[in-house]
Amino acid sequence: MMDKEKVLKICNALIKGNLMETLEIEFVDVGEEFLSARMPVTPKVHQIHGLLHGGATVALAETVGSAAVPVLTQDPSIHVVGIEISANHLKGVSTGYVTATAKPLRMGKTIQLMEIRVTDEEDNLISHCKLSTFSRPIK
Repeated sequence: MMDKEKVLKICNALIKGNLMETLEIEFVDVGEEFLSARMPVTPKVHQIHGLLHGGATVALAETVGSAAVPVLTQDPSIHVVGIEISANHLKGVSTGYVTATAKPLRMGKTIQLMEIRVTDEEDNLISHCKLSTFSRPIK
């Protein structure tokens, strides 16, 4: 059984000094079959019409989807990179927080397929993403 607080602390420590810190992404929940992170929707992540930028949404989705692989497999000795991501943006949002929750569709030894649902604070589906990742042992 995983120690939820320990896992979240480790995940949140990894966001310092990179894009995730810039976007203020924070890991907020984890379970046996999912990992969730949230991001504030402020003008710094808006597109020109004042709505959440699709690229920021995809950065959030790839962050949580990639981090989910070592967390859910409980194997911190692997290096995970995204190799393909697709996103359907379904609803605009201009304020508050969005939360991305990654769940595995397939967890192979080297290739994984994650489904990431991005929702607003009222649990409305904002974007639906799929992420393929490649993992290998850390050298």
